[in-house]
Amino acid sequence: MTSSETPWEPPIAGTEAEHLLGALERLRATFRWKADDLDSAGLQVRVGASALTLGGLLKHLARTEDDMFTRKLSGAPVSPPWDAVDWRAHPDWDFESAADDAPEALYAIWDDTVARSRATLDAALADGGLDQLVHLAWPDGRRLSLRRLVCDLIEEYGRHTGHADLLREAVDGRVGEDPPPGWRPRSAG
Repeated sequence: MTSSETPWEPPIAGTEAEHLLGALERLRATFRWKADDLDSAGLQVRVGASALTLGGLLKHLARTEDDMFTRKLSGAPVSPPWDAVDWRAHPDWDFESAADDAPEALYAIWDDTVARSRATLDAALADGGLDQLVHLAWPDGRRLSLRRLVCDLIEEYGRHTGHADLLREAVDGRVGEDPPPGWRPRSAG
């Protein structure tokens, strides 16, 4: 059971789907907390030689969410702005273009995309569970399961939430493993 003060906390005991979704929600919340309530300068801070920024990560993870629960899940086309990008010519467009976006736009694209992803994933789970095969297939024709997509997204968030830890600490010293009880995003798009 999760608390209203820590809704991102995975269940203590639950089904496989509840645990996978709980792990994903905890990572989403922790990432959003790390990126929250920053101005343009804070969203563009870099650490060392890396080109990563919290703004770039917000936009990249929004792209990843959209791609996962459109093209990979069902074969549906990705949403704007991703549908208008020449990804072969600009493979890092999501990371690089974030510097041109207002903080409100970056928070909005992540928040809105995650809300759509949650609804799409809930519907897919209700329609066939984690074992169902999705649109995405390997070159030999084997199709992936919804379980694999969810695990891939958890992996993506795990990697980038670690990056966000370092970036946020460099901005203002914010550290911590999870948002504090009662946390809600202060910045909204």
